[in-house]
Amino acid sequence: MIKRWVLFLLIILAILLTFEMNTHYFLKKFYPLKYEEYVNSYSKEFGLDPYLVFAIIKVESNFNPYAISNRNAIGLMQIMPDTGRWIAAKLGMKDFKEEILFNPEVNIKMGVWYLHYLLKNFDGNLKLALAAYNGGCGNVDLWLKDKRFSQDGRQLHSIPFPETDRYVKKVLAVYQMYKFIYTKK
Repeated sequence: MIKRWVLFLLIILAILLTFEMNTHYFLKKFYPLKYEEYVNSYSKEFGLDPYLVFAIIKVESNFNPYAISNRNAIGLMQIMPDTGRWIAAKLGMKDFKEEILFNPEVNIKMGVWYLHYLLKNFDGNLKLALAAYNGGCGNVDLWLKDKRFSQDGRQLHSIPFPETDRYVKKVLAVYQMYKFIYTKK
């Protein structure tokens, strides 16, 4: 009788371990670490969590370096040409041409720098930085001054652009998923 219980428990344990390993295997297919060298390098350089960068790339372009949005945002991190020109000047990059935004390394470097800039601009508030990444800094500044959207001028309690609201929620959810899949317990 005891042998059967031990055997039963071992089988259950083996099934659970197999399920755990397979679950992470399949999740990694849906949440890959493409361009890991660039993401890790620039995340380290600019002090960001690489899983946040992977989440933004996943949501923005699903890792398609040739993605172009209906608003003409380009590449992996979906950088607008005007924003790219501004970032290039800040980074000391000469002779900016928007085609360079299709280059994965350049796009990731610029996108990570910009996210770092937004986080610094919004005192480390990730929700505000993500809202600005999607909806623009000027809009976030206006929303923070409007009592309908911010009760204290430091947090957004409501994001008036539905697309930006969905974007922030999606990036945060995907970010949690990356951390769940890849962070060692």
